[in-house]
Amino acid sequence: MTQVAYTMEEQQQGERIDKALSSVQSEWSRTQIGNWITDGIVKVNGETVKAKYKVKAGDLVEIDVPEAEPLDVIAENLELDIVYEDADVLVVNKPKGMVVHPAPGHMTGTLVNGLMYHCKDLSGINGVLRPGIVHRIDKDTSGLLMVAKNDAAHESLVNQLVNKTVTRKYTALVHGHIAHDKGTIDAPIGRDQKDRQKQAVVDNGKHAVTHFQVIERFGDYTLVECRLETGRTHQIRVHMNYIGYPLVGDPKYGPKKTIDFGGQVLHAGILGFDQPMSGEYLEFEAPLPADYEQLLNDLRNRH
Repeated sequence: MTQVAYTMEEQQQGERIDKALSSVQSEWSRTQIGNWITDGIVKVNGETVKAKYKVKAGDLVEIDVPEAEPLDVIAENLELDIVYEDADVLVVNKPKGMVVHPAPGHMTGTLVNGLMYHCKDLSGINGVLRPGIVHRIDKDTSGLLMVAKNDAAHESLVNQLVNKTVTRKYTALVHGHIAHDKGTIDAPIGRDQKDRQKQAVVDNGKHAVTHFQVIERFGDYTLVECRLETGRTHQIRVHMNYIGYPLVGDPKYGPKKTIDFGGQVLHAGILGFDQPMSGEYLEFEAPLPADYEQLLNDLRNRH
């Protein structure tokens, strides 16, 4: 651990502490500094502060900068479907069944293992187990993910998510006949108090909004396109279940009697964002996986 100290000057007066520090030390990102503030290793005049603290000229800011953690994640030569790649970002089409990042007890075979083999320059903001990962999709959800190759790109993509300018559209097959063609679910999501392994719509949850549009109806099943305005854990699965149309095959939120698909029938098919450096809007589309298409054909042929 290395301790560094800065005395805030007149030009930093009134700035948030995370912004002020990122301006005096450009190699640190605001996200990284924010994590350090949360961890209590940033002190102002000997006291810990929150990220929103406004600095004053003359403030003594001390930081116990942690040593870089050794990366214990193994790079693996996995077959990845890279849809797009440039110097700052790549877009990958993740197959159903692949975990996004390693976790204790599951350290190999993940998307991150494959990404580390594919490219050596992933952003380090999210720590050693999640290099480059800006957002994630569940293991049994297929589809598009954006990955940051440097910290500046990571900051840009996170800010776009926060500002709700990223396009994220999913195709979901749900139980039930949705009679109306479109709708919006605006209901806060937080941890389920009865089952800590699940999320639920709860009064004190985080703001969550999902827009949906019917694509096709199959009697007692409906195919919908869901557009995320926010990105809470399991958001589409929780929201569709909340309004009475749980995802087909969902082992966590769906009914016990469902189609055996090896997980929820959900595909992240469209992803759009601004290229972090040029600002050019990029949008990508991944077709439905073959087993998803086969399931839909089976339902069509049933009628």
